[in-house]
Amino acid sequence: MPRATNKVASRKRRKKILKQAKGYWGARGNVYTIAKNAVEKGLVHAYRDRKLKKRTFRQLWIVRINAAARANGTTYSSLIHALNDKGVVINRKVLASLAVENPDAFSELVKFATN
Repeated sequence: MPRATNKVASRKRRKKILKQAKGYWGARGNVYTIAKNAVEKGLVHAYRDRKLKKRTFRQLWIVRINAAARANGTTYSSLIHALNDKGVVINRKVLASLAVENPDAFSELVKFATN
């Protein structure tokens, strides 16, 4: 009896990898064995960088809040401490967008927190 290799499933598996490698440079886009390695590495980077993106944005928000706070005569750490003491629950993303898009409202918030 001949050996059954289930060619349908094998082809489907390979086509899936090659579809994910579409647009890669050179052999990475059209040679299965090379594409497989490139796709695996790409998926590893994607998983890791989804976590890194959160860190990077938090850093950006803190830098923006600090710059706006210093323009209003205080520092980031003292502003956050004052907001916590007053019981103001507002996250850094919203604070940063407030500092950039509406500086007047941000300065009112700083005045409220520091008084």
